[in-house]
Amino acid sequence: MADPLNPFEYFIQQAQDMAKSMNPALENFNPKGFEALWPTMPKEWMEFTFGKSFNRDGLDSKTRLMLVLAGLTMQGAQADSQLRITVRHLLEAGAKKQEIAEAIAQMSMFAGIPAMTRAAALAKEVMDEQEDDET
Repeated sequence: MADPLNPFEYFIQQAQDMAKSMNPALENFNPKGFEALWPTMPKEWMEFTFGKSFNRDGLDSKTRLMLVLAGLTMQGAQADSQLRITVRHLLEAGAKKQEIAEAIAQMSMFAGIPAMTRAAALAKEVMDEQEDDET
């Protein structure tokens, strides 16, 4: 007799079944494919989520995105697509590559070297793509 699913496995199975019932193509969903479809958020959505919609005197988009980058790094840089999208948006918001690298490096003190190294590798992928687009 097979072991019953633990609550986490059961939750994942329910979510997968629900997604398949809405769209059978979601059975083979790959977040990297979604990233290719939507490499950056529309400006209006960025302003709503990372802009000054809620607090006009608050943080600017670049600062908010740096905080997101730090948080993603702190989580071990496990969310590849989200980290790459954040780096793309940071570049669009005027962040310099050095600033992005420093933000990731700063997180090594809290997240550890492996998380920092992983985040740096993902950020470098985006920066290399940007250079390829410019040539």
